[in-house]
Amino acid sequence: MHNIIAIVGMPGAGKSTAAESFVREGWAKVRFGDVTMDELKSRDIPVCEENESVIRETLRLELGMDAYAKLNEPKIANALKRSDVVIDGLYSWQEYLYLKPKFQGLVLLAVYASPETRYRRLAQREERPLTRDESVSRDYSEIENLHKTETIAMAGFTVINEGSKESLRQVLSLLIRRLGSEK
Repeated sequence: MHNIIAIVGMPGAGKSTAAESFVREGWAKVRFGDVTMDELKSRDIPVCEENESVIRETLRLELGMDAYAKLNEPKIANALKRSDVVIDGLYSWQEYLYLKPKFQGLVLLAVYASPETRYRRLAQREERPLTRDESVSRDYSEIENLHKTETIAMAGFTVINEGSKESLRQVLSLLIRRLGSEK
């Protein structure tokens, strides 16, 4: 049986860096945010925080708060046939509740960084940088509308990411080895 880890955390906490650590160890990755990017591309809408937000909200209005879990379920199931799977960016409590009975071994990994650390990272990132106001707004939206804090609170593992990417990778390397030995 293969492992399945869903990485949760607030924007800028280091979820994607964490997911890449798992990929380096041979895990398949399913990135929930790809659904948003694919939808923007198919509608020929420019990529920016405002348009991404509209797409996320539209999909959730049309399909429910577990929309991203529903849309990614086939990718997850297919990837699990051949390897361990890391989910980059499970967002809402409803997504977790949708996936948990379908993938019994699903474990949440919370990556935590303080708001100031996250806002600095978001302002400095190369792809889709956010202003401080955009970062704060996105935080509030994810807390109030997505019930994201529930997934963070229910994580089986929590990693504090206040340092460098390399520090995060070192901690995750230990966790990945531990998960491999528990099979």
